[in-house]
Amino acid sequence: MRNPRAFLRPLAVGAPTPAAEIPFRPSRMIHFFDPSNEKMKAKVPDIAAKVDIILGNLEDAVKTDKKEAARQGLVEIAQATDFGQTQLWTRVNSLDSPWVLDDFITLVTEIGHKLDVIMVPKVEGAEDIHYVDRLLAQLEARAGLDRPILVHAILETAAGVANVEEIAAASPRMQGISLGPADLAASRRMKTTRVGGGHPGYLVRTDPVGEDLTEGRTTYQQDLWHYTIARMVDACTANDILPFYGPFGDIKDVVACEDQFRNAFLLGCVGAWSLHPVQIDIAKRVFSPTPEDVAHAKRVVEAMGDGSGAVMIDGKMEDDASCKQCLVMLDLAQALAERDPELKELYDL
Repeated sequence: MRNPRAFLRPLAVGAPTPAAEIPFRPSRMIHFFDPSNEKMKAKVPDIAAKVDIILGNLEDAVKTDKKEAARQGLVEIAQATDFGQTQLWTRVNSLDSPWVLDDFITLVTEIGHKLDVIMVPKVEGAEDIHYVDRLLAQLEARAGLDRPILVHAILETAAGVANVEEIAAASPRMQGISLGPADLAASRRMKTTRVGGGHPGYLVRTDPVGEDLTEGRTTYQQDLWHYTIARMVDACTANDILPFYGPFGDIKDVVACEDQFRNAFLLGCVGAWSLHPVQIDIAKRVFSPTPEDVAHAKRVVEAMGDGSGAVMIDGKMEDDASCKQCLVMLDLAQALAERDPELKELYDL
């Protein structure tokens, strides 16, 4: 076990000091694009202005013969684009692939000053983060960077879920964790071919109403990912990092996508992946508190004063616990209002 007093010391001579706190910036959507695709590359400046995070994807969605083109394409985009307040992330290839070392060396050396976060797929334990942590420190020192690049893990194997608490606590670089439902389903041998969302076969049924066991019994589709998301959220918040829902693969089913995103938001996730422009507005809407919720939170906090005691508002008891809930809502609203003038007006902040 590493000496806790050494946890915030650089892991390489000349590397920047690790972050003592993970900054919370609006992160409602991580929008993926393929840097090897010329049409997508051309749209990056316009899309970057509309999203909180834009991510150059080098991993599974990129064909094998396009890996080097994707890496070089991301370098070119980063060098040519002013991202303003939008965060620039990348998802590198998996740690067992032949491309990942070149991903790290090239990206940190050539555009490390612009990269906010590197997303690492298929993380199975703290040892994976420890490897990335040391490697990044060495490359940051070589590149002369003055701030550390943060790390985001994807939870997409059974081993990763079993070790999620250790992963979340593995390094001061840890920025957050995303759920990767498709790879996780395969790892668990789940019998679904969907990418996120529920399944009509995963259900509960009301009790029988008579002798006929099929008559009058309503069924309710259940969420395959509830347990995993809740456990991931607890691991992240216990370690002051950020939980995200991952992809929703059915691009046309915008209704189910919104439902899945909202479930994740209510459980504590700060954002989700967007794989298509149509999902950007869904994530922006769902992961922003409603003006009504913000107005109620302001009323409670104002009525509670120092946060102690209890008050009645609209026939409901509000106490110190509900005041803390409202402060969570207001903190998020304030952060979003600073980025989005329209929300600032709607929230009256």
